[in-house]
Amino acid sequence: MFESLSIPISRRDLLKLAGVTAAGAVLSGSSESHVDAAEKISGKTVSYAGKKIPVLCAADVCVCGGGPAGAAAAVNAARNGVKVVLIERGVALGGLGVLGCVYPFMDTHAPNSDTPYVAELKQRLRAHGIEPFDGVTQQTWHNPETLALIHDEMCEEAGVDVLYQTVVVDSFTSGGKISAVIVQTIAGLAAITAKTFIDATGDAYLARNAGVDFERGYEKTGNNQPLSFRFEMGGIDTQKLYDYVAIELQEDWCKSKLPYFEIAEAMHRKQRYKLEEFMARGVETGEITQDEAEYMQAYTIIGKNGVMSMNCPEIPVTYKATDPISYSKAVVHGRKMMRNIARYLVNHLPGFENAFISREAVMLGARESWRIRGKYYMVEDDYHNQSRFPDAVCRTAWFIDAHGEKVSEKLPKGGYYEIPYRALISDKVSNLIVAGRCISASFILQASMRIQPTCASIGEAAGIAAAYGIKHAINANQIDWATIPAKERSYVSAG
Repeated sequence: MFESLSIPISRRDLLKLAGVTAAGAVLSGSSESHVDAAEKISGKTVSYAGKKIPVLCAADVCVCGGGPAGAAAAVNAARNGVKVVLIERGVALGGLGVLGCVYPFMDTHAPNSDTPYVAELKQRLRAHGIEPFDGVTQQTWHNPETLALIHDEMCEEAGVDVLYQTVVVDSFTSGGKISAVIVQTIAGLAAITAKTFIDATGDAYLARNAGVDFERGYEKTGNNQPLSFRFEMGGIDTQKLYDYVAIELQEDWCKSKLPYFEIAEAMHRKQRYKLEEFMARGVETGEITQDEAEYMQAYTIIGKNGVMSMNCPEIPVTYKATDPISYSKAVVHGRKMMRNIARYLVNHLPGFENAFISREAVMLGARESWRIRGKYYMVEDDYHNQSRFPDAVCRTAWFIDAHGEKVSEKLPKGGYYEIPYRALISDKVSNLIVAGRCISASFILQASMRIQPTCASIGEAAGIAAAYGIKHAINANQIDWATIPAKERSYVSAG
């Protein structure tokens, strides 16, 4: 049981917990354990798995996961006057948009879909010299290192305490309420207590651990969407590439021009790409496999001349995003695919003659894994019917983009559907909000709402709701988004 729930986090305490004195002397190597050191700092511990582990900090809101949804949730909760701690397993915020090499951001295709946080991200990119719009595609072109810096700046300004290299391991849940999460830090296991928790892990890990109902994969086949293992290639003569693809081959699929330029091909889709024949020749010669030729896409990166983000390989769907052994094998297989594709491009695609792999993503791109079953379960009809909700937290019109299953059916221009707050909460856990791609939705609907701007808008609303609930003593799963004053909401439904 808990001995205390009121320990504030501070840089000094974190350093001490890690075994470092204020003078910089390292405690490791002495007879004093990390737990002993932490007890001397606070005198507060919690019993877990037969051990006494330190309560690292107490917060009003604990956000698990620092991707687009988690970063947005943390900043907006803190801006609304509550104490926030953000847990991130990597060393940068931004999730796939930074660590996974997934850039640029796809556009929602919905009119006026930018919530205040998303609009601010774009403005901050401009302030750092990165113009996000090319005037043609409406995608948000960005630079990953710049975006990571922006997330740090926003969290620091808002007063968010960020814990990097920290992974959620378990939770204390009783009576339908989470009282603490157990985390693995660089110093060992620790506990974090909070009044409200936001699961922005992408895999609904905290929600599943706390007993929320969930699904995974396509209801008809059980398959997840295929994983990707993105990477960057440097040393590219982008002008030569543009001249070949856009002028010689007359590919007009991407109408933007340098420094905004992309190439693509995707076999077995309605869209016919000029590079499809090029990739097919590699299969004929045995230089690449059919799986490696199925999907290839690359984008220039603003501010990184001669570098492109490779949206490939797409790893065969037989590898599972929800199976730890299969996932690990996907890493090995994907890296081989990556090397084969890069070698083929260097050997045959004009502009790539002197190119090389300059960076690998540090996480696989999981388009879909686990999804909760919440108070409202979004389905494909919500997309086609352009559903509106009084408690809507954002809107989107990104098409149904379920790789390997269904990629089609765009909404008419100006059309969109909304995502209700009730898809972020469940009846099972009162102080939990779920944000990002793992909200309550069917496999096909999730394929539309999973893009980064939409996930960020969902996280923004989650942070606002968490703070509102704490201030007004309302359980997170009992909040009616529609009754929060309009000026305090990030989105107000027009329908």
